[in-house]
Amino acid sequence: MKASANTAKLAPCTKPTSKPLSRAERKALLLDELEQQRVDILVDSAFLQQAAAPLDKNLQSFKLPLYLLGGVAAFRLIRHPGSVMATGRKALAGYMLFKKLKLLAKAAN
Repeated sequence: MKASANTAKLAPCTKPTSKPLSRAERKALLLDELEQQRVDILVDSAFLQQAAAPLDKNLQSFKLPLYLLGGVAAFRLIRHPGSVMATGRKALAGYMLFKKLKLLAKAAN
């Protein structure tokens, strides 16, 4: 998190005093620093939501097809569990083969 200009002013170690701060003064400084951090978090969260808005919008367009595919897969798994498991094993074997070939190609170069 970025430190604001106000946070640096409130740090207790920046005051050059000869006697130590009282407990009430330290508490006040810490509460001020905490409040500034809360404000910084609110500003950063608003910025994050604004920046992520296009991604959230695009995700909404994929939500219905993903639910549909998940439902079809669940229905097939319930109706024919053996065929789905065999397909899963083949997909896993294909992925592992792809990984091995990629590793061999990297070692060959």
